[in-house]
Amino acid sequence: MDGFLSMGGYAAYVWSSYGAAALILVGLLVLSLSGLRRVERTLATLEAAKPRRKREPKATAPTGTPAAETAP
Repeated sequence: MDGFLSMGGYAAYVWSSYGAAALILVGLLVLSLSGLRRVERTLATLEAAKPRRKREPKATAPTGTPAAETAP
């Protein structure tokens, strides 16, 4: 086990690299979650401030014979 933990004499470099990578990943997670919460708050504020619009009915295709058959 000591051989594994010493990493052949490079333990200080290897374990500090693992620690730095873990710290960076945790930092990115924290920044991402805080940004998500900020954007969600902004979205909620914008949705609360905008007036509600009525939806227009969808246009329907005319029924009957196709246009190609009605040409003279």
